[in-house]
Amino acid sequence: MVQAYILIQTEVGKAAAVAREIAGIPGVTQAEDVTGPYDVIVRAEANNVDELGKLVVAQIQAVEGITRTLTCPIVHI
Repeated sequence: MVQAYILIQTEVGKAAAVAREIAGIPGVTQAEDVTGPYDVIVRAEANNVDELGKLVVAQIQAVEGITRTLTCPIVHI
C-alpha cells in the first residue's frame, strides 16, 4: 500500500468545493481545505505507485477549479 499527501492549489474561492468533490473519490482517505500556500490537502492511498499516479492524474486533477498539484508520497524510514 502506497500513501501520499497531495497538496493542491485552486482558483480563488474554489477550495471548499474542490475539497468536497475530491473527498468522494475512491482512494482518497481525507480532503481538507486549508490556509497557506496550498488551498486543499488530500491524503490518498493506492496499491502501488502506478495506481497512485493514475488516481492523481485521471481523477484528482480532473476536478474543476484545480490549478496545480504536488504529490508527496509517505515514506517510513
